[in-house]
Amino acid sequence: MTPNLPTGCVIALVGAESTGKTELSRAIAQRLQDRGMPVTLVGEYLREWCEREGRTPRPDEQQAIADEQRRRIDAAAATGVVVADTTALMTAVYSEQLFADTSLYDSALAAQRRYAITLLTALDLPWVADDMRDGPHARQPTDTLVRAALTRAGLSYAVVHGNGGERLANAWNAINTIAGNEGRAHTRTRRDAKPASWTWPCEKCSDPECEHKLFSDLMARRDPS
Repeated sequence: MTPNLPTGCVIALVGAESTGKTELSRAIAQRLQDRGMPVTLVGEYLREWCEREGRTPRPDEQQAIADEQRRRIDAAAATGVVVADTTALMTAVYSEQLFADTSLYDSALAAQRRYAITLLTALDLPWVADDMRDGPHARQPTDTLVRAALTRAGLSYAVVHGNGGERLANAWNAINTIAGNEGRAHTRTRRDAKPASWTWPCEKCSDPECEHKLFSDLMARRDPS
């Protein structure tokens, strides 16, 4: 099944480090292209910035990075469907996590509100180290801050679990379900119309603490050290 995604629709991936955002966003974009849909993949500007500068940003540089991420997504949305390999929300989360700075949230969440679909990558993938990442200890706190920000703003999101093809299949299922729900919401009469709302927190339950415990236990069994 191919989702009905209009021009300007943004599929935004958010999530902690080493949770497969880049691989999944590329796979989603490729599948949409294979189905004849005009789609642009917008990469993570923060990583591009770090690789270019050879360091991580200072607190005063975070706003410009978030602004550029947002600008690139908006520019791509003018020509078709967008798959965004992260959003300004992640820069806001890192600013809070690393610098106790919450000033980036308002603009980041205002932009996130414009995106049709938000996918949150779950913590069930093994940690993969690289020079730009803090360490596996940072993943759960990052995930908690992302969920808290989305919930505070009343923004719905789908959590995507699974490895390899299973992760793509789950993301594709979520995209089709959300796109279908949005379409049905637009066809309601004015009398019974309500704001579109959808949640996809977990296949087994809706308790994020339970989900965190599930994946923490899983990763502990994988790495007993």
